[in-house]
Amino acid sequence: MNQKGKILVTGGAGFIGYHLSKRLIREGFSVCGLDNMNDYYSPKLKEDRISGLKEMGGDYSFVKGDLADKETVDRLFNTFHPDTAVNLAAQAGVRYSIDHPASYIQSNIVGFFHILEACRHFPVSHLVFASSSSVYGSQKKVPFSVDDPVDHPISLYAATKKSDELMAYTYAHLYGIPSTGLRFFTVYGPFGRPDMAYFSFAGKMVRGEPIRIFNHGDMQRDFTYIDDIIEGIMRIQACPPEKTEDSDPYRIYNIGNNHPVRLMDFIHILEKEMGCTAEKEYLPMQPGDVYQTYADISALQRDFGFAPNTPLEEGLRRFARWYKSYYHVES
Repeated sequence: MNQKGKILVTGGAGFIGYHLSKRLIREGFSVCGLDNMNDYYSPKLKEDRISGLKEMGGDYSFVKGDLADKETVDRLFNTFHPDTAVNLAAQAGVRYSIDHPASYIQSNIVGFFHILEACRHFPVSHLVFASSSSVYGSQKKVPFSVDDPVDHPISLYAATKKSDELMAYTYAHLYGIPSTGLRFFTVYGPFGRPDMAYFSFAGKMVRGEPIRIFNHGDMQRDFTYIDDIIEGIMRIQACPPEKTEDSDPYRIYNIGNNHPVRLMDFIHILEKEMGCTAEKEYLPMQPGDVYQTYADISALQRDFGFAPNTPLEEGLRRFARWYKSYYHVES
């Protein structure tokens, strides 16, 4: 048996799942990825991520399957016997949820329920699961703290993530499953998701197409570089929460850069790194969008001595370098 332990990564062909799996393989863990490889965005990007992981030569396996299929999930837990499960699989995207609600219920609610049931019947030492800064909705108080009430989601995506947190807490309370939820704040970086604004902007800049800027550019985001997200996950997955007299084995953490950036400043940096200026189309705020995100990471710093620290300029430089190489864009 691998001395480092066996880790299941759902959403293993996704942006964060790929980078996490790469780090785990490098550090000697036995890793199994699960992903349904859907076409929400280019399956080729997902296939290339999986190919890259397989080429690393470590103890890695991949299963194509859907969390909404209970038999698939149970069979995987029964054969792989993970020590830790990291659930990153989800139907992503705030705007997509407005017109395609059913896929969010299947992936984010039904699928996560199947993960919880599998952790109950095939016990793991730690369940780590992805939540989102979207759960904070449009609250005015900043920075967003894990102690803030999150009872007013303004998108179905956010509502499903809040539901996941509630279900995980219940399973931690009833069945003693050590569980940690991670509220990610606008993750960006190489091999990212094409539906994310920075990735979409880069493509349109290269093609000479206008970029759509909502709320006329008056928005702020706590952009978090992918390597910082992965470092946070690595530290957290190794330390399952313990049950005490006062609490169940359950925790929630924000992982964000703790430094919101104005959208127009972000665009100007991206233009510089991509080496081209975008034509801009200014539009009103989109339904489901929030004005700003801003992470209070005091709990993360207190418990793990860690804070994301990659400067936006450096992160976008790395992304632009990857983008030009992957899509064969001449500098």
